[in-house]
Amino acid sequence: MLGEVLQWQYPADAVLSHWFRAHKNAGLRDRGEIAEAVFDVLRHLRRYRQFAESGQGAATRRLAILGLASVWSRDILDTGLEEHEKPWLDHVQAFDLSNLSPAVRHSVPEWLESQLMALPDAEALLRALNQPAPLDLRINPFKTDRDTVLQAWAQGPESKWPAQPTPYSPWGMRIQGRPPINRWRSFERGEIEVQDEGSQLLAALVGPKRGEMVIDYCAGAGGKTLLLGALMRSTGRLYAFDVSAARLARAKPRFARSGLSNIVPVVIADKNDQRVKRLRGKAHRVLVDAPCSGLGTLRRNPDLKWRQHAETLAQLLVTQAAILEDAAACVRPGGRLVYASCSLLPQENEQQVQAFLEKHPDFVLLDASTVLADRGIQLPLDGPMLQLRPDVHGTDGFFAAVMQRNKPDVTEPGDTEDEPAPE
Repeated sequence: MLGEVLQWQYPADAVLSHWFRAHKNAGLRDRGEIAEAVFDVLRHLRRYRQFAESGQGAATRRLAILGLASVWSRDILDTGLEEHEKPWLDHVQAFDLSNLSPAVRHSVPEWLESQLMALPDAEALLRALNQPAPLDLRINPFKTDRDTVLQAWAQGPESKWPAQPTPYSPWGMRIQGRPPINRWRSFERGEIEVQDEGSQLLAALVGPKRGEMVIDYCAGAGGKTLLLGALMRSTGRLYAFDVSAARLARAKPRFARSGLSNIVPVVIADKNDQRVKRLRGKAHRVLVDAPCSGLGTLRRNPDLKWRQHAETLAQLLVTQAAILEDAAACVRPGGRLVYASCSLLPQENEQQVQAFLEKHPDFVLLDASTVLADRGIQLPLDGPMLQLRPDVHGTDGFFAAVMQRNKPDVTEPGDTEDEPAPE
């Protein structure tokens, strides 16, 4: 399994799913242990490869042994080891990790080393990114509330996985472990969704109101779209834009479960989409959760740091700036624009926003903590932009900036309140 993942042809979770479908004889426990061992190797790959340089035999086998050592007790693991592998494992497990450089100790790839190590409290951040993430859920506020769901779970089979309210999001719940969420009645009824707490807070920054026109410009699988629609109480018009028809197709069952009727999925072109142009200056609120390196999600997707490269990042920066330009054109005077990413890198975050604001003086930056406070969410921030980190906030790494378009002093000829729907 590990050998297939390390080809880097597809995301690790996709390779695991394909492998499990082809090996139906693997039991639920086997699958969990295999997945956990593979992800442990991906988190610590640079350090494990250094350890694997010693020893005998295939290097990938030694990587697999190190991954399995994080899952199994030593007495179980030893039953599958060759005699020469046992002293090798004893040696590497006894190694003092403080003798390694921080980049090797925390397994940061060379292309990313200087960038992540330059961030504040870099070692605390990297330690947190190398830990498995908890499972964050959120309620569908259009159908229920958090207290009702938690009380129901306390009396049912869900009580095997105690859930706690998330510290910031009023809609979130956090669970340790991997319960069968998709078989829970609350999931089938569309009362809950899987969504990281940081992602939930983006909807609070957008702050949609009933009857408004809102655009989720990079809707993807639709998690944020669903929360926006619920906060709008299924009124107004909520466009879910994405360049991938496949992603929007996967979101449709979620839209159906939610009970919302105000979502309009629209597949758009990469650039110069005519349906987007027809919405220029019309939207009350636009969310741009831009395509990014995803480095803030390494707890859940540790293969990203090995599958991304400096050249990929450079291309992403160009794409982000272009999307932000197109999305901003849809914001009406007095409307709100939220730019977000699940990256930790300043060039994908603050620097993109600063470059945009310099080019567009008709937009002003709002204070994110004040916007959240308007929703009853108390989250002190070091500056006007939202920056979440797993070591500080317990969420994935998220960034967001809230901008407002100034209203002109006089109404321009041809201004209208009509809201044309893309065909």
